[in-house]
Amino acid sequence: MRITVLMGGTSSERDVSLASGLRIAEALRTRGHTVAAVDTAKGALTQDDERRMIADGVVKQLPPTPKELARMKAESVAETAARLPKRGDCDVAFLALHGGSGEDGTIQALLDLAGVPYTGSGHMASALAMDKDLSKHLMRAHDVTTADWLMANDPASLPDVEQVVATLGLPLIVKPSKQGSTVGLSIVKERTQLVPAILEAFKHDDEVMLEQFIAGRELTVSILGHRALPVGEIISKKEIYDYEAKYTPGMAEEIFPAALSEAEVAAVQEQAQRTFSALKLSGCARIDFRMTTDGQFYCLEANTLPGMTATSLVPQAAAAAGITFPELCEKIARLATDATASSQASS
Repeated sequence: MRITVLMGGTSSERDVSLASGLRIAEALRTRGHTVAAVDTAKGALTQDDERRMIADGVVKQLPPTPKELARMKAESVAETAARLPKRGDCDVAFLALHGGSGEDGTIQALLDLAGVPYTGSGHMASALAMDKDLSKHLMRAHDVTTADWLMANDPASLPDVEQVVATLGLPLIVKPSKQGSTVGLSIVKERTQLVPAILEAFKHDDEVMLEQFIAGRELTVSILGHRALPVGEIISKKEIYDYEAKYTPGMAEEIFPAALSEAEVAAVQEQAQRTFSALKLSGCARIDFRMTTDGQFYCLEANTLPGMTATSLVPQAAAAAGITFPELCEKIARLATDATASSQASS
């Protein structure tokens, strides 16, 4: 196949996206595919560019700052659409974008208009999953258990601290509603921490979610097509599985398969597949959970374009199922082309 891997972009997860995309491009070439790599913020990458970036190390300890991203967006927004493949340029666009316009349905809609097949979920499902508020409403409507939450929609009119604490308790989680990789996320343990945490989250988004904290084990379920892969457990060396813990080797222990009973595995995989269906997801996605001491599973969020770096969870889940990384990348690409062929045959 002729495959264009789209990566980078201008979200706070830019570095992670580059790391995912470079690894995907290399893996697909080992399977005999013709691969072009494109940074949607800066343009096409040569294989020399790719090798240099890999040698330099792409993911830094902290994500780019909002100021750095704002400058990059201003420089690249007018050219982003022009950098996307057009009909006939490739057989499929492999989306290695994380966060921002790469994961919120914007680029998916542009590719739909251009008639280019792409990996992952469609533009509507991508937008729904990116919006944590809307996705939690859909989860509950489809009998998926998720923590209670409130929304802050205006930094000039913050929610009443006492009302929030009375509703959600302490500790609680404060996070941007439409970001990933825990960027801008805080655990609030004292009342005095709430307002600063909300204002910090507003630096990354125009809506902020205040969510009940669920203590327990951190679990993840990857869905490939409609198949649930082995459940994983994450044991972070930090209090939360944040950006640093996710992308710094040795900062977290990821166990595949997780030490769960058959009944527990079946229960959390069923909740993951129910979430996948509720949000109308497709391709490959990752659904994250907390498991309480009494065995209750709480869905945290769905990731429509999960990380594919050397420390990412989906490749580890695939490996536990006997799927190598190059095979995984090829399967994801073929899910997209098969879906396009099926759609064209039925129309």
